[in-house]
Amino acid sequence: MDVGVPQSWRNERQRYLIIGSQCETCGESFFPQRQICPNCRRKGKMKERRFKGNGSIISYTVVYSPPAGYKLKAPYILALIKLDEGPVVLGTIEDAKPEEIKIGTKVEQVLRRWIEGKGPNIIHYGFAFRPI
Repeated sequence: MDVGVPQSWRNERQRYLIIGSQCETCGESFFPQRQICPNCRRKGKMKERRFKGNGSIISYTVVYSPPAGYKLKAPYILALIKLDEGPVVLGTIEDAKPEEIKIGTKVEQVLRRWIEGKGPNIIHYGFAFRPI
């Protein structure tokens, strides 16, 4: 995965934090951010919301054949996490072996090294999850 410095800086906030949106009309939260509430449509007023990153695994898989740029991380666990605040997030599970993971496992958000980008000394970090 070749990502240069400008693109890396533009996406930094989204990689480090779980930022979604919340409708001020119905109160429902969404990830990723949405401009229009699917429940209220035009009547809804959306505001940015940062999620804490705690939740539980609702589904997962182990990736043995990763895409380019992630080959050194294989095998790794990719999971759907239902956050305590409501939305479902896709993320990797770190600091655990596949046999230790089960549906319902409680997890928390952590910051981890993802990949090295093109150019000297470009390292991309982002959020992941680990069992509590």
